[in-house]
Amino acid sequence: MSEPASLPAVVPPARPVSPGLYLVATPIGNLRDITLRALDVLAAADLVLAEDTRVTAKLLSAYGLKAKLERCDDHASARAAEIAVERLREGAVVALVSDAGTPMVSDPGFVVARAAIAEGLPVHPIPGASSLLAALCIAGLPADRVTFAGFLPPKSGARRTALEELRTARQTLVFFESGPRLADSLADMAEVLGPRPAAVARELTKLYEECVRGSLSELAVDPRCQSPKGEIVIVVAPGEVEAASEGDVDAALTEALTRLPPGEAAAEVSKALNLPRKPLYKRALELQGR
Repeated sequence: MSEPASLPAVVPPARPVSPGLYLVATPIGNLRDITLRALDVLAAADLVLAEDTRVTAKLLSAYGLKAKLERCDDHASARAAEIAVERLREGAVVALVSDAGTPMVSDPGFVVARAAIAEGLPVHPIPGASSLLAALCIAGLPADRVTFAGFLPPKSGARRTALEELRTARQTLVFFESGPRLADSLADMAEVLGPRPAAVARELTKLYEECVRGSLSELAVDPRCQSPKGEIVIVVAPGEVEAASEGDVDAALTEALTRLPPGEAAAEVSKALNLPRKPLYKRALELQGR
């Protein structure tokens, strides 16, 4: 295994950090996955709002940084928002971080950002590590159109209801899940979404990083997906487009003809059902008795 190359002698110089709220992405496992700009902001911050102050204290210590920390989890976000707005009005630099990854992607912090935006105060993203994007990169599935669905409900009935709402989506689906619920969630996905290709990414950027690929039904019984440890991202391929039946076509054309002339009705249905316009136009005329 080759040794990693050292940084060049000259790197882009740090820029002054102006007052404002900074949403700072932190490593999702590998401490070296922090950006130079994130370190600049954390070093300049008058206040750091953290999901867990103990976790953030360890991160800061790893880089020789110190900062005033305030808790900003689900229970303390309202108070953190008040503190942040007050400090921002005073011209402070306030950083918001989650335990790992990009803030507000299924993490606390939305209340703080919304409060700052409502007051017209500056809010800046400091991009970096994201388990969502990392999993998409290695899943081997389309990533041009994506629906991020976060965590599904913990109980099977509610989970299947949530999945049913996503069944007709024509985008790649991305979920977060915990190890103990993984196999059950995959089984429900296979039941509701069908035998779609999928990938389960675990421990991303860490020593035991793993990506298991297969159909949802295969993954549901794969030994590697039975209560594994670590943070988990599930990526599911888009569903196949179902061909519209003659009845569906006639129903769509009949409704469209109540509002539009035959040519425009055919064009609207063509776009909605992904069907050629010319036969639809002919059928629209037939439905009108022409």
